[in-house]
Amino acid sequence: MDSTDQKILRILQQDAKIANTVLSEQVALSPSACLRRVQHMEHHRIIERYTTILNGKAIGRGVQIILTVTLSDQGNISLQKFEHAVCTIPNVMSCYLVGGNYDYLIHLAVKDLDDYAYLHRHTLSQLPHVANLQSNFAMREVLHRTEYDF
Repeated sequence: MDSTDQKILRILQQDAKIANTVLSEQVALSPSACLRRVQHMEHHRIIERYTTILNGKAIGRGVQIILTVTLSDQGNISLQKFEHAVCTIPNVMSCYLVGGNYDYLIHLAVKDLDDYAYLHRHTLSQLPHVANLQSNFAMREVLHRTEYDF
């Protein structure tokens, strides 16, 4: 990946709907050369997908919770069962297998604390092989990046 590819990626991260002709002008390439570069990056999964970022508060998911999860065991079957189950929960925005004092770090977006209490009692606590859940409530978003810097 050269500096032109990096410039293309910076622009696409700001505006994924930008027309190829406009993009090509901004990176000083012909439209066909620019399109080939974008397609190459899509093919090699440098660009995984195009998406729209929503305002959680505006759509009724304004409460952000960071949940730490410890499993009863860390065998492959337990990890697979937990991961499969957690991926089915719509409120889960991201889930990471981590090293350290717990096994998973989960970001949840919920309507309010009542919504979270219901989700905790009826879904999260029922996940396979869960030994401990610890909830951390986000009080204020300080930084949320969706763009990589080059």
